[in-house]
Amino acid sequence: MNLKRLFSDLLPVLLFTTIGFLVMGYHPGLEDDGVYLTAVKADLNPALYPHNAEFFTVQLQATLFDGWMAHFVHWSRIPLAWAELGWQLASLFLILWACDRIAKQVFVECRAQLAALAMVAAMLTLPVAGTALNIADQHLHPRNLATAFILIATSRILEGKRWQAVPLLMLAFVLHPIMAALGISFCVFLTLALLEPIPFRAWRDSLAAAAPLGWMFEPASPSWREALATRGYYFLYRWAWYEWLGALAPLFLFWLLSRVAQRHGETRLARFALAVFAYGVFQQLVAMVILTPSGLERLAPLQPMRYLQLVYIFMALVAGGLIGRFILKTKVWRWTVYLLVFNGSMFLVQWELIDDGTHLELPGVVSSNPWLEAFAWIKQNAPTSAYFALDPNYLSAPREDFHSFRALAERSQLADADKDAAVVTQVPSLGPAWHEQQAAQAGWPRFQLADFERLKTQFGVDWVLVSYPQPAGLACPWHNDALTVCRIP
Repeated sequence: MNLKRLFSDLLPVLLFTTIGFLVMGYHPGLEDDGVYLTAVKADLNPALYPHNAEFFTVQLQATLFDGWMAHFVHWSRIPLAWAELGWQLASLFLILWACDRIAKQVFVECRAQLAALAMVAAMLTLPVAGTALNIADQHLHPRNLATAFILIATSRILEGKRWQAVPLLMLAFVLHPIMAALGISFCVFLTLALLEPIPFRAWRDSLAAAAPLGWMFEPASPSWREALATRGYYFLYRWAWYEWLGALAPLFLFWLLSRVAQRHGETRLARFALAVFAYGVFQQLVAMVILTPSGLERLAPLQPMRYLQLVYIFMALVAGGLIGRFILKTKVWRWTVYLLVFNGSMFLVQWELIDDGTHLELPGVVSSNPWLEAFAWIKQNAPTSAYFALDPNYLSAPREDFHSFRALAERSQLADADKDAAVVTQVPSLGPAWHEQQAAQAGWPRFQLADFERLKTQFGVDWVLVSYPQPAGLACPWHNDALTVCRIP
């Protein structure tokens, strides 16, 4: 392939990577990044987080992501904030490049291929029914990179180079084992769907190989069940009707597409749709067994319904391709409306989700968010050994927007009620410590000096982040209009 052809192939992917990034936004330290970014920072500076570090270290024993990122920063000498941004862009590029390769295999028309790529780029933050996932995360997450490798493996299989998929799936596995197991499952079904004739008996015999990854089991405990109860999306049989619709309707649509495409002689599209349908039906059955009430409760943290992430990616890709083929065609004004409607609507949704309108939290940009201001002051001024207490429900506080204290303030904290509860569901041995710390922080909005002194005596906490104005008796070196940072005497 000459350079001119390579450039023409990569230019649309680069363009839609940029557009997709601008539409979805960038928020380091958000949600799950409270675990991953914190772990990377701890690898780079072991002096950080002398207290409660197990709330982010134990879970990450299943992935090489944090150690790999820390080594990359050491080797490249690129500051972590810029390295995270660079790899986020790289992961989005790889996802879209793989989708472009898949589109070229299932659609003949260039306009359909381009429209498929454009749709996936616009839908990167599309919520996946009932799973608390988007197609991609707005910060560097090992799931983004694992998804990219799974999609590249899919494109290799479609191109008849199935053995090249194996190392790609292994790379996905060391980054995010659960998502990689689901990716392996899909690749098994896709490989079988492309055989001639389709070996239905082999499909049946391959179910065990396609099942999701198991986990390191520990006995369930009351504190583990308490933490599990905070994860409503784990409980499939409590999903609302529209969440069930969001799970089952795409499977029906792929079944229908496989029938229609086969009838019109589009064998490759029909086989691809059939593979998505078969994979979805199998994984749905697995999920319904695992998540049966009072059944295999210890398997619930596997979150088997997250198989829908791949289904939603392929749904966006196929929907875009069909729109390009039958509606957009070569009409410039239709393409303009198409891009504006889908990108504009997703941009507005993401803009509204962040209360202070900071859509791109880029390195070096000073935020006016009161929580991020407080975290920045603590990072610059509080001792590395400081042990903080703050509202255990702070992640859902107004304007906080689920930014992690540990990841952004870079200091130890007592366990919170949300993200640390999610960690407990994966690591039951943390349950007793989490429960004890939650009980000690009950009634936080009414805390006075005596309550903070009790936390200091019980856990060694010596700093607090509280609402401004603060309760009497605390020594507070900094505040803004909403929050104040104080020492416990």
